[in-house]
Amino acid sequence: MLGVMSPAGDAPVVRGPYEIHDERFAPCAHGDLRLERLWDDGRWLEGPAYFPAGRYLVFSDIPNDRLLRWDETTGAVGVLRSPAHHPNGNTVDLQGRLVTCEQGERRVTRTEHDGTTTVIADRFRGLRFNSPNDVVVRSDGSIWFTDPDYGIASDYEGHRAESEIGGCHVYRVDPASGQTRVVADDFQRPNGLAFSRDERQLYVADTTAGHIRALDLAEDDTSSPVTGGRVFAEPSGGDVDGLRLDADGRVWTAVGEAVDCYDPDGSLLGRIRVPGRVANLTFGGARRNRMFLCGGTALYSLLMSVNGARRPTTRTALDRSALHRPAKLPLPGG
Repeated sequence: MLGVMSPAGDAPVVRGPYEIHDERFAPCAHGDLRLERLWDDGRWLEGPAYFPAGRYLVFSDIPNDRLLRWDETTGAVGVLRSPAHHPNGNTVDLQGRLVTCEQGERRVTRTEHDGTTTVIADRFRGLRFNSPNDVVVRSDGSIWFTDPDYGIASDYEGHRAESEIGGCHVYRVDPASGQTRVVADDFQRPNGLAFSRDERQLYVADTTAGHIRALDLAEDDTSSPVTGGRVFAEPSGGDVDGLRLDADGRVWTAVGEAVDCYDPDGSLLGRIRVPGRVANLTFGGARRNRMFLCGGTALYSLLMSVNGARRPTTRTALDRSALHRPAKLPLPGG
């Protein structure tokens, strides 16, 4: 029966795509027993971001240089923007606008409700970023992003170039002044990131180091440096990438051909196996209980028995937002 683990050292309990490594994961494994493949005509998919106001998912196809949109009501996938400067991570800000890491232009941008784009950050102290990778927004409106070198390492995910910064850091953009500052500079290749539910910690995946770190945040982080940086978890089985939290504070992370789930104490609870390498994930749907996975060339979803953490917001996104209009050129592959 689920909830009772086999003796220590035995193989995990398997239920559909779920591997139960700890009995605390058993309640999480009562959702769909198979992954639903929504679309499979990408090259390397990343950055899923769900827009509840429009009931759609925005995601990136980095090598194909396009932003895509999957419509929850019709199941259609269309092109939102192309060229899109080799986009990677996406998120939704407090006003329901799309925030995107553009590896090709080495910057972070915001798509306004009228469809125009605003550059949020493209340099630090006059030097261009490497290739902003993933991004999150805090409840105070500040924008936090990671800046590894994947987009300048080759022409596959961006444009080959030398690093001007000379390191791979985590940054914060102040919502009032627009000023950018380094909040952590001791990562090898920072990648996915997510706030704890109380926003007192920032989880950051370091892909090259092979672990997730938990950084302690001050209540007023406008000038106070980030402290701590303890190793929270060391996933096995592949490169650690995107991160998300559920409503109970569990940390879900893309690792190789799976999504691992960690308790807030750092222990591995369970795993969702995926047919292909997983780069990133997010929760969406009306109740935030649908997990969307970017798995290599394909987009998957899984209706779950857990709910994603609530995102901070100041108001409902405008219905007249340009993003809510039908995407261009419905694509095959669903």
